[in-house]
Amino acid sequence: MKTDISNRLIWFKGEILNVNDAKINILAPTSQFGLNVFEGIPCYWNNEEEQLYAFRLDDHYKRLIRSAKLIQIDCRYTKKDFTKAFIDIIKANEYEEDLSVRQTLFIDGFGSWGSAEPVEMFVAPIPRGRTSAEYNKEGLKCCVTSWRRISDETLSPRIKCGANYMNSRVGQREALRNGYDTCIFLNEVGKVAEGPGSCIFIVKAGAVITPKLTDSVLESITRDTIIQLAKANGIEVIERTIDRTELYTCDEAFLCGSAMEVTSILSVDKNVIGNGDTGNITKTLHLTYLDAVRGKLSKFKEWVTPIYE
Repeated sequence: MKTDISNRLIWFKGEILNVNDAKINILAPTSQFGLNVFEGIPCYWNNEEEQLYAFRLDDHYKRLIRSAKLIQIDCRYTKKDFTKAFIDIIKANEYEEDLSVRQTLFIDGFGSWGSAEPVEMFVAPIPRGRTSAEYNKEGLKCCVTSWRRISDETLSPRIKCGANYMNSRVGQREALRNGYDTCIFLNEVGKVAEGPGSCIFIVKAGAVITPKLTDSVLESITRDTIIQLAKANGIEVIERTIDRTELYTCDEAFLCGSAMEVTSILSVDKNVIGNGDTGNITKTLHLTYLDAVRGKLSKFKEWVTPIYE
């Protein structure tokens, strides 16, 4: 790493700047209303190849473009622009370690919550070890939050936008206030949805089960990755609606996401899951995931993009 974390470089409006020099108008819609869409893109260092790999970069950009379309902002950047800015800023920081990279399209200027432009962009990498505490734990003590997950009829969880994460915030703050690591949301009809910024899987009788995409969950790239890796390992995958009480009686459970990776759930509402430790299927999927993101699985090599030539 070229600089310390507080002076790292970011890509901002077409320039590479010290993070402290990047300024946004305090009255901009992104500041006042969370009017932005973003991706958290994971990168992993492969020691053997001395290469940093971005994971499923094109899929992240497809989702970013979908989010911009659904929230109705006029994006002037192309996937080529996204990729160049992403690679340029990682190289500028000379990173040779695992990263989480925030790539955000935001509404600048003096508009309102109804504005569609001007759209600007920033790209900000950070070493993975400096992300939130719940993303760096080996197991999680969860609660079912009293707050419900947003739905496609209110503000669609399909849109990965800053404003949506206020829903995650209220659940997470409630969990922390009550002594838990994180929370699990139910949707508007009382069925299991997801965690704050993470999708949920349970394990029953050797099969992994996850809520349907229509159960108020984000169209998660990590969720899709886990489904494909599970099938490649001969593990049955079921996508269906999950009841709250199934969380208490399942054999294993875990949350997953670009920042979360694959992290086991040790208990829900103080009901111990399995033997209270990380289960074998969760361990298998986590280790397989780490091989995939580092470009070590030939079957899934197309998922990784090398940063350094």
